[in-house]
Amino acid sequence: RGFTVFAKTVKPDQLIRALAEYQSLMVPIIQKHGGSIDKFMGDGIMATFGAAIASSTYAVDALEAVDEIMKAAVDWNLARVAAGFPELRVGAACAAGPIIFGAVGDATRLEDTVIGDAVNLAAKLEKQTKAEQVRALTDAVTYDIALDQGYLLNNGQERRSARAIEGVEAPMDLVVMAA
Repeated sequence: RGFTVFAKTVKPDQLIRALAEYQSLMVPIIQKHGGSIDKFMGDGIMATFGAAIASSTYAVDALEAVDEIMKAAVDWNLARVAAGFPELRVGAACAAGPIIFGAVGDATRLEDTVIGDAVNLAAKLEKQTKAEQVRALTDAVTYDIALDQGYLLNNGQERRSARAIEGVEAPMDLVVMAA
């Protein structure tokens, strides 16, 4: 089960403690792989690779971060269950493409953010992890960019052709990063 269901069954301080623990595990992994945290959205973490800090291996960096996050999530959940806490589902998705990076807001509150099709696709792919019954996905285009940048296959990634994704007009080829 995910954080949403968990939030309905625990006291607010328990939820915040679990979120803080989760974020304290995942943020350093993202940063280790050259990612920049764009924002925290409830139980979600939106990160960019190659946007705030230029990188010629942005797709590799992102997929390697997902690989490590998925391993960390398994270990974290094993420890949670051993301590008597419920397992919490962690999903992830990546998409590469042009984005706009800049400050939004007004004179009293500005926030750096990213906007663009790749950002929207990553969010849709993260939702698609549930439909595909997997933990992490990327689109085949992003995966192929990562391969061209030197990404090494190490998780037995599975390609799934012509998948319908809510909010996307045409079917897309996907790659399962973690089942």
